[in-house]
Amino acid sequence: MPMKKLGRPTAHRNLMLRGLVTYLIENGQLETTYTRAKEVSALADKMITLGKEGSLASYRAALAFITKEDVAKKLFDTVAPAYASCKGGYTQVYKMGPRRGDGAETAIVRLTKVGGTESK
Repeated sequence: MPMKKLGRPTAHRNLMLRGLVTYLIENGQLETTYTRAKEVSALADKMITLGKEGSLASYRAALAFITKEDVAKKLFDTVAPAYASCKGGYTQVYKMGPRRGDGAETAIVRLTKVGGTESK
């Protein structure tokens, strides 16, 4: 899957996306631009899939991507088991309209609700 460049050098883009995925898993929702939101959604789905595997190798792979150890633990202990019956679609992207300062299209990315309650 080709990743969008988002107007940043590779190292900066990867760190930015790692931080956004960490924030999304930690808080359950985040607001950003629409193009970033689509990238974060795909990466967060991959992290939740790793969490569903539950092996030591997948935990280490998630720790290599997620920037906070307590968020990785939360991913494996609470977030991923909530999606055990789902095969995908762990995140939703909602368009919010243009940003006031520069007119960039904004969006909210949030973890989907499982069984009537939001997974946080």
